[in-house]
Amino acid sequence: MPDQVVTRFAPSPTGFLHIGGARTALFNWLYARGRGGKFLLRIEDTDRARSTPEATAAILQGMAWLGLDHDGEVISQFERAPRHAEVALELLAQGKAYKCFSTQDEIQAFREAAQAEKRSTLFRSPWRDVDPATHPDRPYVIRIKAPESGETVIRDRVQGDVTIRNDQLDDMVLLRSDGTPVYMLAVVVDDHDMGVTHVIRGDDHLNNAARQMMIYQAMGWDVPVWAHIPLIHGPDGKKLSKRHGALGAQEYQAMGYPAAGMRNYLARLGWSHGDDEFFTDAQAREWFDLDGIGKSPARFDLKKLENLSGQHIAASDDAALQQEIQAYLAAADLPALTDTQSSDLERAMYCLKDRARTFPELLEKASFILATRPIEPDEKAAAALASVSDGILTELTPQLQNASWTRECLEEALNAFAEAHGTKFGKLAAPLRAALAGRAVTPSVFDMMLVLGRDESLARLRDAANAA
Repeated sequence: MPDQVVTRFAPSPTGFLHIGGARTALFNWLYARGRGGKFLLRIEDTDRARSTPEATAAILQGMAWLGLDHDGEVISQFERAPRHAEVALELLAQGKAYKCFSTQDEIQAFREAAQAEKRSTLFRSPWRDVDPATHPDRPYVIRIKAPESGETVIRDRVQGDVTIRNDQLDDMVLLRSDGTPVYMLAVVVDDHDMGVTHVIRGDDHLNNAARQMMIYQAMGWDVPVWAHIPLIHGPDGKKLSKRHGALGAQEYQAMGYPAAGMRNYLARLGWSHGDDEFFTDAQAREWFDLDGIGKSPARFDLKKLENLSGQHIAASDDAALQQEIQAYLAAADLPALTDTQSSDLERAMYCLKDRARTFPELLEKASFILATRPIEPDEKAAAALASVSDGILTELTPQLQNASWTRECLEEALNAFAEAHGTKFGKLAAPLRAALAGRAVTPSVFDMMLVLGRDESLARLRDAANAA
């Protein structure tokens, strides 16, 4: 094992941070952070036609929301193209690569003939062993000399040993005819130069590993530890796509999921630690290991995400939660809370966060403290107010005026008032919720009264009585 674990996340900046990419980044981050190693970020921007600064910014923002900090500067693969070409030329000089002058038309003709004759269409260049002195003066690509016999074994920490016959590997192009390096070369050179010890990525790259190993071995470089993780599927068992809902990490921020809940859920998506479902970041860093990753595709389940998110909201520090809510409002393009609203929200957090699965749910419960008088009741709340006479609310107000403003005294006063009117407190609860919050579903009446305070609570009851 190397002295220090080094992992990397290497997205292509052609769009948002896909939820599958976010999980790959998380796995790399957890593995490195749990071992005192380094987690590096490389933007694979060699596809200049599709790579955009906006996509790079979206990836960085998504990682920032998820709290996946990286070590060192962000590496641009495109900017390292001269280094990639240097390695190809070094292999050429060592006789481990060669110039191929075959045209696209010649390659296509070869494949068509092979197909007609029912033999392998894997292109075998006639230029592999030609004396360089006889080379023509025309455009060429540089191809690596693949082994022609034997087997290549990918020792994968997730998939196990995967064996590929070398006669199934072609002489892969390293440099195009215009001198630009191909992606497969760039990845290997970058991983080597960055000191990457563990390549943790989607299993759609598994076949690439055998071809990339040719470069490692030709250069005499250490091959990294491979760990190819299964892709994420939707609830229907098909590859996760837009038809299953949101795909970008930041979409989930804008939907109001806490970052800790998303980290917890993504970690459990294809990895397990016994039967543990809910865990902290510290526990995830301590427990995460490649051996816990399953071979089968994980299924994205929004209900499980909501459940874990609710648990993380309930367990969060109130001040930190309030800050994350402000970030959610910005991501959702909603008005920020005022300083007064923020202070009030933090004060009320104890009675809001236990049953909210998302920030919109929490803010809906917090409407009683965020709203200002006069409170406009919604349809259900208005119906609850209509079920009692304004006289009852008017009569209740002076009794509460003289009560000590503690939970015990409020409970005693309201229960006594209900009993005096031949009913139970439960019958009074709905109109009181409506008067205090304008909603039918709220925190408990006593919590709302304690948070609002005596003066505001009584003023809202008077408003409701006068409006009846």
